[in-house]
Amino acid sequence: MRRTLSLLAAVAAIALLAPRAATAEPVHGLSMHGLPALPADFKSFPYVNSDAPKGGKITYCVIGSFDNLNPFIIKSLRTTARGVIDTIYGNLVFESLMQRSADEPFSIYGLTAKSVDIDPERKWIEFNIDPNAKWSDGQQITPDDVIFTYDVFTEKGRPPYSDRMAKIEKIEKTGDLSVRFTFNDKADREFPLIIALTPIVPKHFFDKETFDKTTLRPVIGSGPYTISDVKPGERIVFKRNPQYWARDIPSKRGFDNYDQITIEYFLNTAALFEAFKKGICDTFTEADPVKRERGFDFPAYKNGDIVAETFKSGLPPVVTGFMFNTRLPKFADPAVRQALGMLYDFEWANRNLFGGKYERTVSYWQNSELSAFGVPASDKEKALLAPFAGAVRPDVMDGTYRPPVTDGSGQDRKALKAAFDLFRSAGYTLNGGKMMDKQGKPFGFEIITSSEAEQRLAALYQRTLEKLGIAVTIRALEADQIQSRKQAFDFDALIGVTGFSGTLSPGIEQIGRWGSAAANKEGSFNLAGVASPAVDAMIEAMLKAREKDDFVAAVRALDRLLISGAYMVPMQHNSEQWIAYSKRLKHPEKTPIFGYQLPVWWSQGG
Repeated sequence: MRRTLSLLAAVAAIALLAPRAATAEPVHGLSMHGLPALPADFKSFPYVNSDAPKGGKITYCVIGSFDNLNPFIIKSLRTTARGVIDTIYGNLVFESLMQRSADEPFSIYGLTAKSVDIDPERKWIEFNIDPNAKWSDGQQITPDDVIFTYDVFTEKGRPPYSDRMAKIEKIEKTGDLSVRFTFNDKADREFPLIIALTPIVPKHFFDKETFDKTTLRPVIGSGPYTISDVKPGERIVFKRNPQYWARDIPSKRGFDNYDQITIEYFLNTAALFEAFKKGICDTFTEADPVKRERGFDFPAYKNGDIVAETFKSGLPPVVTGFMFNTRLPKFADPAVRQALGMLYDFEWANRNLFGGKYERTVSYWQNSELSAFGVPASDKEKALLAPFAGAVRPDVMDGTYRPPVTDGSGQDRKALKAAFDLFRSAGYTLNGGKMMDKQGKPFGFEIITSSEAEQRLAALYQRTLEKLGIAVTIRALEADQIQSRKQAFDFDALIGVTGFSGTLSPGIEQIGRWGSAAANKEGSFNLAGVASPAVDAMIEAMLKAREKDDFVAAVRALDRLLISGAYMVPMQHNSEQWIAYSKRLKHPEKTPIFGYQLPVWWSQGG
């Protein structure tokens, strides 16, 4: 009997180790909902010029500093050199197993992995590495590199990379060029796509023991560029790798057209703009339409050497506003935060600062079907929110909520009285012209800013708050100081953004922005310190949704919770993308739903 049990155990062990067969043929791409738009034989993404000429140079300019070339570690997280991995300029050094299309809400196509096998329930995914895939030093990319990446990220990396093994049951090398991820019950339907988009690092280059140390030694990746020159804090230069293995595969055709990319660093916007006017920088973005009108009167613009153009994005606008650190007792009461939200005078700001060209931001997915603004909650939303009675304001639930509208004078007493009434209901009083909390202490806070534009907005807010006896100070800091403060959550309030861009396919990144697990995790993007079971539940429902209706309901429910929670005071947005650039730069005719894509532009004539 004992021998029989041992034999059965051995057979069971072999069965566990043996790779399970995929239920279908390998596929060239995946989509979060439904099928990817492009067929298996697609030649290039629809928003590129597949015949774009290669050559020339470009210089991008940014504000801040850098002291690190490893973007995957906590130390110097926010002072890592731009471009190594980059949502704007492209992943120049490190790349992932698959590539995202900027013309679909969330679809990915083969890159380092030529194809994938995937379980219909998305319980596992197997990546088939392209036999031609190589690191920039010529070595083959292997499953061992993929396994090493997750090992070192888990032990030495930063969020969100360090957290991903928590949802992985095992990683197996299933062939010379294939690697399989099997997920545990913590994973959701989006997670295989997140794995596919995780950058891979070379095992032969990095030392696991020292991985979490900052470095200025040029790192090796599989991307289209190598690092050729580093001047810490000032400049980093990338040169196109002529042996880049993926230059002609469909998901990369038409990308990476410059021979050299330089990123220059400046202390502030004023210095950067002066450099742009002198031709040092090849691109410049400015969100403020009034500053554009007043500032663009220099010779290079007048004689046509600089071109300014507006693009339309199909994404929800990025949400910018005054973000409160709710870890602090002074901001713990939602009623207090709602009262503070009533005191931002958008009408005055739009008239006097923005020439009337902005819209008020209300929703975190505004101007899309994911937005709850102006839309009554559906039965599915109500069912999701039912366990969290009172978490959503009644007017937000029924779609009638509107932010306060002032007369634009900067002296609207009705708005001030409404805010004061809310403060009073929360136990606050006015004594000697000062707002006093329940303990009889003056209520006030500090806003940290990183630019002149932020200082103007903070000063506007300060003036209104002072009318109710709220003492506000404004502290201007350099970009690297701001980043350090953010990383340690060392602030009262700041002008923050909810993410790098709006999205039509919110997913696992929402945990990092709003989830309780990230509220006190150093280096996370949950700057507001949101720790709400209701928010966590909506994110979980969103990640588990299989049908589009369920997904939309979960995101709208999350939107209602964020609006009701008043974690920040959303300000304004302009849905247009405006950029000025050197006339020698060219771009494809088609603009994808994500807006213009700098990695597919090219240089004509140098």
